[in-house]
Amino acid sequence: MSNQSGVFGIFGENVFSESVMKERLPKDTFKEVKNAIDNGKRLSDEAANVVANEMKQWAIEKGATHFTHWFQPMTGITAEKHDSFIAPSGEGNIILKFSGKELTQGEPDASSFPSGGLRATFEARGYTAWDPTSFAFIKEGVLCIPTAFCSYGGEALDKKTPLLRSMEAINKQALRVVKLFGNEDVKSVKTTVGPEQEYFLIDEEGYKARRDLIYTGRTLFGAPPPKGQQMEDHYFGVIKPRVQAFMKDLNSELWKLGILATTEHNEVAPSQHELAPIFTTTNIATDHNQLTMEIMKKVAQKHGLVCLLHEKPFAGVNGSGKHNNWSISTDTGINLLEPGETPYENAQFLIFLTAVIRAVDDYQDLLRISVASAGNDHRLGANEAPPAVISIFLGSELTEILDAIENDKPYGAKEKELLKVGVHVLPKFPKDTTDRNRTSPFAFTGNKFEFRMLGSASSVALPNTVLNTAVAEILKQYADKLEGAEDFTTAIHDLIKSEITAHKRIIFNGNGYDDSWIREAEKRGLSNLKTTPDAVAHYLDDKNVALFTSHKVYSEAELQSRHEVFLDKYCKLLHIEAETMIEMATKDILPAVSAYSSDLSENIITKKQAGADVIFEQAQLGRISSDMKSAYEALESLKDAVSKAEDISDYVSKADFYKDPVKKDMDELRKYCDALEAQTASDYWPFPSYGELLFAVR
Repeated sequence: MSNQSGVFGIFGENVFSESVMKERLPKDTFKEVKNAIDNGKRLSDEAANVVANEMKQWAIEKGATHFTHWFQPMTGITAEKHDSFIAPSGEGNIILKFSGKELTQGEPDASSFPSGGLRATFEARGYTAWDPTSFAFIKEGVLCIPTAFCSYGGEALDKKTPLLRSMEAINKQALRVVKLFGNEDVKSVKTTVGPEQEYFLIDEEGYKARRDLIYTGRTLFGAPPPKGQQMEDHYFGVIKPRVQAFMKDLNSELWKLGILATTEHNEVAPSQHELAPIFTTTNIATDHNQLTMEIMKKVAQKHGLVCLLHEKPFAGVNGSGKHNNWSISTDTGINLLEPGETPYENAQFLIFLTAVIRAVDDYQDLLRISVASAGNDHRLGANEAPPAVISIFLGSELTEILDAIENDKPYGAKEKELLKVGVHVLPKFPKDTTDRNRTSPFAFTGNKFEFRMLGSASSVALPNTVLNTAVAEILKQYADKLEGAEDFTTAIHDLIKSEITAHKRIIFNGNGYDDSWIREAEKRGLSNLKTTPDAVAHYLDDKNVALFTSHKVYSEAELQSRHEVFLDKYCKLLHIEAETMIEMATKDILPAVSAYSSDLSENIITKKQAGADVIFEQAQLGRISSDMKSAYEALESLKDAVSKAEDISDYVSKADFYKDPVKKDMDELRKYCDALEAQTASDYWPFPSYGELLFAVR
């Protein structure tokens, strides 16, 4: 492998992968590690020490000098504390040391990470625990060990621990169901994910000139340029040389870390692009996506670019999302969301399909919460992303099959017998013949579901934790019913029929952007939680608490903490944005426009004295004066609203105040400042325009 060129020569070279372990570890140790990876068994202390020693030697050979427990706190990004392999050996000498205990457990300071009240500030102790299912890797000379992060009392302080718990939950319940279909050889069931990542690339010089981009990741002001995305000439267009060079380097760095990046292309908006990986196990896919976002930013800097991952960096053009392609498979290679070759296999497929349909219907509020953020609120329902209403797209053929089962009617023009699940009458399903529906938040695409509501900057951990747990709950209920059935085939048919009848309201194959669908969704009783505070208000509903606690994914205290973290982060983001707007308007925009107005006034006087026409100057000055007055009033109102918001101590009330009065004043200030930009001579305007930012990269 090492002698081969190109991707074959570099893929996974910085990963302590299964093949590396197989080559370097004693057979008995490797067998124990493999058992830990496949079946969740704990490593013995002896095996951990052997693994640690070989991992250290491998890392040093690769040039690493430090190691870190790499974890994902509730900040939404990753965290790491580097420790050197060096240890004193006496007489001023050193040895290189890394023990099994240091591999499996770390103790970072937990006091400065968000905990939502789980811990007091003075309670500093936290623990990281190695996740052996996600391979260690080397990043910039540091051995990174993927870990979970918990408090001294055992509460999860991160996004990975609940995700791993949810994977255990769906494995347990899915195994019960597949065993009913005679799959005795199946030992485990895992969900898999392939997260497509959208992003913007802009020139670094333009970025440095915009405090709003630096502080918040998005432009808080900006008049629309003459050309945006209306010509539809950027999507899948020829990739520009600087961008192509960035993508080439990005792929190399990702491949070295074993990240299966495959597809790259221009997206709809100018300067917007997308990268898509191949599916892998959910917790590994989550780790890989966090790494992908980090490496995108670092590689961009090397090319004089800045990678923007905010969900809506520019008004008036599409924002960026992340499509979470989710499926569920057995360790024997069966995709449980793919139609089979026999009626019995198709009955199994329909059970799992129906379980997902019901899970999405029952827990639509949780799915909306899982993608909620201040940034993503700008996208959802903005004719560029799915609406805030959750629905499922199945395509016409699957919908017709389910309709035939529900109503005991023939399927297809030539079919004369009624559809019966699990017997010969059930037809062979066509595979992946459905059209794609880009307006659907949750679309079936042949052998997986594409959850399209995620924001580009968010971790995929929470959406998949919710999906896994919700489907696990429905599979549990199905297994409880089917395990005691006298006639298994009849029980399957009746169960699917009743579930379709009860939950078909969530299925919608039409245009999710159409206003008529929002009205129709309301008639169906579907929720439309438009903002983060609206959605998070349902996080602690009794049914949601019962779901997570019954499957031991979250404790009630952990749920309470995340509710607080959600709202606290929302308030802080809006506060930073509002203060940035106040600073930019006060120190830059209004003074610049004032200077232009003064020069216009002097020009009017001079031209009048010369007997020249001043119609343009007078009209321009009148419009600018009016908009300046309105902008100043909006600025003062925003200052007052922010001050009032910060005096509110209750998180719920504070978030609601930021959502309404503060956000309204922010929108008002932007409206008048953008109008002023459109009327002010470019030499006076203090920031790069949208046109300069979006079209600078060549």
